[in-house]
Amino acid sequence: MPSLLKYSGITTKVRAMQSKLIKPSGYEALVSLEHVSDALSWLKHQPAYAHVFDGLEESKAHRGEIESLLTNALYEDFTKIYRFADMKQRKFMDFYFMHYEIAILKKCLRSAYAKSESALDLSMFRDFFEKHSDVDIIRLGSCMSIDEFIHALHGSRYYGPLSRLKQTSDPSLFDYEMALDLYYFSYIWKTKDKVLKAKDRKVLTEVYGPRLDLLNVQWIYRAKKYYDMAPVYIYSLLIPCNYKIRPAVIKSLVECGSLDEFTAILSKTPYAAAYRKETDGDILSIETLYTTILKNIFSLANRRNPYSIACINSYLYFKEEEIQRITTIIEGIRYQLPPGEIAKYALNT
Repeated sequence: MPSLLKYSGITTKVRAMQSKLIKPSGYEALVSLEHVSDALSWLKHQPAYAHVFDGLEESKAHRGEIESLLTNALYEDFTKIYRFADMKQRKFMDFYFMHYEIAILKKCLRSAYAKSESALDLSMFRDFFEKHSDVDIIRLGSCMSIDEFIHALHGSRYYGPLSRLKQTSDPSLFDYEMALDLYYFSYIWKTKDKVLKAKDRKVLTEVYGPRLDLLNVQWIYRAKKYYDMAPVYIYSLLIPCNYKIRPAVIKSLVECGSLDEFTAILSKTPYAAAYRKETDGDILSIETLYTTILKNIFSLANRRNPYSIACINSYLYFKEEEIQRITTIIEGIRYQLPPGEIAKYALNT
């Protein structure tokens, strides 16, 4: 009963927003369009995006502007829920906001690493970040070197891990991005027990735990398949947290001698055992395994615990997935790919 009373208002609010998510029939209509201007016109008629694209000239809109508008739509939804949330619910949302913060930091980091002479235009996001963040994204977007970027982070939680990395031997862009990811997931995993109450803590653990495990599996797989990395370097890439995959199994995955052996070890974990293809029993591809399991976890968490942070967490996850799909579809249309090909990449069909 306490959870019902505590979350009834915000659950109702989130469900109303969820009803505006694009349905499968909507994606089918969007994929079938021939021109980017047609896609933008279609979005203008969708309740969740009408105000975002209002005033945009479809024929003159460029890729960066479209992506910024879509991202801003996500931030606006976060803000709507945040305003509706109480202090305890906002503690979780502050956790979730770090996900957006890391994404914008990576965008600025890439620009600084490339020593771009022009500043990133992040003005559209200024108000949102000023309310939730202690980093100056406008300043970060104008940085033209890694030294300048790290100095601009002084006083923030991200300064320590990046400045320590800077002292090592010639770190790459990948190293800096990985340092941000490792910090983010480690911070969430270690801090959740101190900040969240019992039920919300359990929900977050059940959602983030598999994510940590599967990201580690993905990174190990990619490191072995595409980069032939030595185990000692692979270990440095991993999130130092475990959920259902024990440290001994992680060690076996890192140190196995072939991808066939990797797959055999993975097939004995709870994740691969639960999500096999129905046709021939093969393990799903690593990327498909990750997205399939996450989709099921977020949906199941929301159904099991509708009056908890699960309703917020699931909505924001599926909203972000929707925006990624829209972005992929629009790019497919821009490059005149056949509708079936666009659907394959954007909708996993």
